[in-house]
Amino acid sequence: MSVSTPSHEEAHLHLSSGDVPAYMQALGQAARRSASQLRRADTGLKNSALMAMAQRVEAARGRILDANAEDLQQGRQSGLESALLDRLALNDARIDAMIEGLHQVASLPDPVGELSEMRYRPSGIQVGKMRVPLGVIGIIYESRPNVTLEAASLCLKSGNACILRGGSEARASNAAIGACIQAALTDVGLPLGCVQVVGTTDRAAVGEMISMPEYVDVIIPRGGKSLIARITRDARVPVIKHLDGVCHVYIDTTADPAKALAIAVNAKTHRYGTCNTMETLLVDAPIADLLLPELARAYAEHEVELRGCERTQALLPQAIAAQEADWYAEYLAPVLAIKVVDGIDDAISHIEQYGSHHTDAIVTQDYSLARRFMAEVDSSSVIVNASTRFADGFEYGLGAEIGISTDKLHARGPVGLEGLTTQKYVVFGDGQVRQ
Repeated sequence: MSVSTPSHEEAHLHLSSGDVPAYMQALGQAARRSASQLRRADTGLKNSALMAMAQRVEAARGRILDANAEDLQQGRQSGLESALLDRLALNDARIDAMIEGLHQVASLPDPVGELSEMRYRPSGIQVGKMRVPLGVIGIIYESRPNVTLEAASLCLKSGNACILRGGSEARASNAAIGACIQAALTDVGLPLGCVQVVGTTDRAAVGEMISMPEYVDVIIPRGGKSLIARITRDARVPVIKHLDGVCHVYIDTTADPAKALAIAVNAKTHRYGTCNTMETLLVDAPIADLLLPELARAYAEHEVELRGCERTQALLPQAIAAQEADWYAEYLAPVLAIKVVDGIDDAISHIEQYGSHHTDAIVTQDYSLARRFMAEVDSSSVIVNASTRFADGFEYGLGAEIGISTDKLHARGPVGLEGLTTQKYVVFGDGQVRQ
């Protein structure tokens, strides 16, 4: 197929006049035009664009790391919290993971055009559904520059144009990665409006993006609670989001102690600044006196501060008394709340009251309890005998994720390719007319 080359207007959208509304309107118009062309792109062309992105990122690895070092230095000088600095940081391993994500997305089946539920009706017509792109997706995110590439790859493969607005703390990193993406689009002949990185960190740009339903079909925010709450409150465009990642691990009496120890330590200490990190540990009372001292020693090696209920404190004198706010807290830091509970009913009740419906796990050898936990815990990911850190698009085999949704409509859990598409009815006939 032939796809038009990028126009001069698309290739040179700059915020030269300081007019943020006009600038965002221009981005929106370019995205809408490009979405129309991208909808016609076949799988081979989209995969070629992804491979070109991988090559461009590899070639620009040094420039990306230099730009990231600049962002990190600025972040330290401005007092950015350690969890945000961790999210911001790139290194060779994280760039390798970004490139691997592109390869994985390219290898995934293309959902666009997939037909399903085809059936014949008494009239002789055949009715079914076709999977199609959402159109234009606006992504608003903080800190993590790898989101720029992940979002671009998933939107492109699913046939959507995207407008990416990263945080000011990652401005240089996002610009460097965005340049690689734009160069790759040029390499394969796709319009530059398919993926646009907003060139201003002016907060007014966010307000404009979430108020352009004529150009933007869906908004996906990734960042702190205040950002997501603001977007959810003010957006005139549908939003796919989660507010908090208050994740739990419940260790049942029947749990294998070695597995429970490994899972509870990994879920908390693998990375502190992620939304799938465990924030509250629930331990069944009969196993608490055996397990909690071992866990406390392991957490001490990682310098994790423990905040516990009264029964926890009786077993762990070093634990600080937990306050009511601790059960709601998403620490994103080496701090852990611990509660001793009386069985699975008490654990599920605690998760329902204090959890955020993101990711919750049970460690147990009892199959019936595992089934109950899966059925009754109302979260976007429910895990049995594994760390909450697996609640991730890459680990789920989605190649990458554009975010995690705790909503119940359209998409839930890690949002990959299918979550960025919708379905329309299609009808095949052979001259039928309705009687």
